[in-house]
Amino acid sequence: MTNPYFSRVDAWRIPATVIPEALAEMAVDGRDGNEGIMLFLGRDNEAAAEVTHLIRLRGPHLEKYPNQIKIAPVLLNDVTDVAIENNARLIGQVHSHGPGDSLDLSPTDRAYGIKTPYYLSLVAPDYGMSAIPIQRWGIHVFIENRGYVRLCVAEVRHRIQVVPAKHIPVITVGAADGF
Repeated sequence: MTNPYFSRVDAWRIPATVIPEALAEMAVDGRDGNEGIMLFLGRDNEAAAEVTHLIRLRGPHLEKYPNQIKIAPVLLNDVTDVAIENNARLIGQVHSHGPGDSLDLSPTDRAYGIKTPYYLSLVAPDYGMSAIPIQRWGIHVFIENRGYVRLCVAEVRHRIQVVPAKHIPVITVGAADGF
């Protein structure tokens, strides 16, 4: 049975500016030995989803550790409000794993990560501090009744499209000063 609330997504269009922006954000946490994250807002149309906004998370409802990130529901509610205000929805994320760690999703990622049909989850290596091309990252899609599935190299070439684009908005959600 398919979910009537989420359309099928066969490809994701990621503006080229997203990659260095996300790496820079994740490297901030990586220098402290922790995973980092950015969320993708976007729109889908005719089996393709396009990233239109990046979300930078801040504040006391976000905890980052060497092998885990915890996002409190109240912070995700704020992300939802921002998505609605921008006529978009949460379509994916990029988060980092540490040097030498697998680019597969961890058991924690699989158990507690966002489980929405066709949600894209990218895993950048080395806490986001290396310039390894996105095609060599761990690239996973949540498929209803299957869970997260890692895309093989051929699927990545076909389904992940890094497209030229102007700079897209980066929106900070959560209190920057921890209050």
